[in-house]
Amino acid sequence: MLKKLKIGSLPECFPIIQGGMAIRISTAPLAAAVANEGGIGIIAGTGMSVEELRNEIRKARNLTNGIIGVNVLYAVSQFASLVKAAIAEKIDLVISGAGISRDMYAWGKNAGVAIVSIVSSARLAKISEKFGAAAVVVEGKEAGGHLGTDRPLREILPEVVGSVNIPVIAAGGIIDALDIKEMLALGADGVQMGTRFAASQESNACQEFKDLYVKADIDDVILVKSPVGLLGRAIHSEFTDSIAGDKERKISKCNECLKQCSKKYCIVEALNNALIGEKFDKALIFAGERVDKIKEILPVKKIFNDILNRL
Repeated sequence: MLKKLKIGSLPECFPIIQGGMAIRISTAPLAAAVANEGGIGIIAGTGMSVEELRNEIRKARNLTNGIIGVNVLYAVSQFASLVKAAIAEKIDLVISGAGISRDMYAWGKNAGVAIVSIVSSARLAKISEKFGAAAVVVEGKEAGGHLGTDRPLREILPEVVGSVNIPVIAAGGIIDALDIKEMLALGADGVQMGTRFAASQESNACQEFKDLYVKADIDDVILVKSPVGLLGRAIHSEFTDSIAGDKERKISKCNECLKQCSKKYCIVEALNNALIGEKFDKALIFAGERVDKIKEILPVKKIFNDILNRL
């Protein structure tokens, strides 16, 4: 029997967390669909206004009685406001990466909200546990989006499992039941899946975005420099060629959305262009290393059923 995932005081659930993919890929319909299947649904708060995040949380609550969380990148300027707004809306858990905020653990503790850190090493996992994390998501180089390491998940995961006493969630390149089996065998308490759910019917991405996932080959996935200061994993395109090496794209208007930004290009604009399917020559399409394993766009229920039937 597949073991359940237990994070803090939250109810036991199916050991799958849906990745919080910004900008606006992971919104209420996707998060609620995952929660309705017994997993943990995540709304991506990065790139949203405080009011927009509040509204998405409320929409999700109207669609499910399951577990709903938010993911907010520590690097964004509105980090504190977004996290505090989510906590005020009585969100079940907050996930954050690209840095560690000692304050967020106190906010969570005071409100009884589980705080989960995204880490890429045993050292960061131990620091997170010491600060009060209810669990850690261990993300390897295989993940889509921003990366905190160049090491593979299969190498990092056992180190983290052996170093902390809180639940450990494996993330990066996890697409199907075989991947999940492998991660659980390596000691993970659960998995986080982003790319597979970005290519679901309930994902907020446009059809053109999802079609790119289905058509992608393994050689199409490359590393790019992000203005956040981290490498990111994305699908090769005319846009990625335009930012390769020392190339930059002029920013017409900067909204100071990041605490620190290299100004190499506007990542919010690039990710928004990917979301709406227009100007793909101006769009950054984040994707996990094994996006090539996705062959069709499926409803969340079918994704869960296929996994259950193969575990």
